[in-house]
Amino acid sequence: MCSLLSRPAMARLPTGSPREMIETVSEQLGCSATSREVAAHLDLHDDLQHLRQEFLVPTVADLPPSDLTLRDGSEECIYFVGNSLGLQPKNTKKYIDEELEKWAKTGAHGHVMGSRPWAWAENNLEALMANIVGAKPEEVALMNGLTVNLHLLMLAFYKPTAKRHKILLEDRAFPSDHYAVKSQIQLRGFEPSKSSIFLKPRQGEDTLRTEDILSKIEQEGASIAVVMLSGVQYYTGQLFDMEAITRAGHAQGCYVAFDCAHAVGNVELQLHDWGVDFACWCTYKYMNSGAGGLAGAYVHEKHTDTVKPAITVGTSSDDVPVCTVMDLQPGVKGYRLSNQPILLVCPLQASLEIFNKTTMTDLRRKSVLLTGYLEYLLQYHYSRDEADPGKPYVRVITPSDPAQRGCQLSLSFSVPIRAVFKELEKRGVACDMREPDILRIAPVPLYNSFTDVHLFISILESVILLSKKSN
Repeated sequence: MCSLLSRPAMARLPTGSPREMIETVSEQLGCSATSREVAAHLDLHDDLQHLRQEFLVPTVADLPPSDLTLRDGSEECIYFVGNSLGLQPKNTKKYIDEELEKWAKTGAHGHVMGSRPWAWAENNLEALMANIVGAKPEEVALMNGLTVNLHLLMLAFYKPTAKRHKILLEDRAFPSDHYAVKSQIQLRGFEPSKSSIFLKPRQGEDTLRTEDILSKIEQEGASIAVVMLSGVQYYTGQLFDMEAITRAGHAQGCYVAFDCAHAVGNVELQLHDWGVDFACWCTYKYMNSGAGGLAGAYVHEKHTDTVKPAITVGTSSDDVPVCTVMDLQPGVKGYRLSNQPILLVCPLQASLEIFNKTTMTDLRRKSVLLTGYLEYLLQYHYSRDEADPGKPYVRVITPSDPAQRGCQLSLSFSVPIRAVFKELEKRGVACDMREPDILRIAPVPLYNSFTDVHLFISILESVILLSKKSN
């Protein structure tokens, strides 16, 4: 068995690509790179591992699909679905209970009293959120849901003309983005089929090339009103070069916006420095605010005096409606429609406080290695073998370059994917399947470990063998 070194900072691990780091560690320990001891060593050197204790991790027995004849129900599950719904921060219930108690004891006085006055409780969190998205606090608002915010922002920024009326988006953008774009185009009296440009990968490829995105913007720029892309593509896990795309869009006179649902809390963002015009995101994925959690919106400060919200149903400047004359708050704050639900503010506060115990730079450093470790083990065990065409294999459709992905890997299997997904769930693995044939696996650096990854690969091996036999 490999001996483990005493624990220094993660920064003192070998440098280089994830593959180079993993193989160097295995050489230092004198064991195979696929050994569980490598995972244990990486966990021992993980300065962020204590953050897992801030979350409630379901046990195997807690998950409804689990088969307790296959795995010990008392063990913690392998939760690799934070790209769909993050784990619950432990302080969530405490904060919600505090507000329920305040309501019970103080009634309407809770609107302006306590550490979270209901009338403006979200204001206390905007600076924390701004740190995560790389913006100024005054450029960020916490409000509504993602698609509501997208509509509000599009109403203000999408001002089509006869010459400049198109919206550029991915062909496989999240469906709600497609619906929002289509409805905005129709609302302005244009035809979606003529005013939408869809970016598609090249024939035989799974992801978009940056040069193709930039080329399309250059070719069609004079007719594009808004470039509206994902920060991280939900299906493939591809991280787009948001800075280059923004620069290209602006060179053509377009507004540039991003749906950051799969980017916020996952990758480092610099929305302000990149000059992004507007963005929106949900917070129930990597931001762990719970299903239907309070969403976020961003508008660059350069638009404070030039782009105004189309719908003004907000509150007055002191956050308490007092008259019928609207004193609209500047910038993105003016897009708010009402005070935010306090019971949605509470879980987001609990999560943001955890993020505030580290930095996105440190989370990203761990994430690159964590996902790289997952990719390494997948390639080692399940690469396609031309000499053995009957051997099951897994193909990763997410870009292999860490700079072009977040923590998620999207996997395609040579064996029936529904069977694989079902058997993984029976063994306490929480992940998700996307039609037609993709399994999304997202090791989240806030609470997932390298041992989680190694155990997942071990479970996957038994599942694939079972699927092969039954096929």
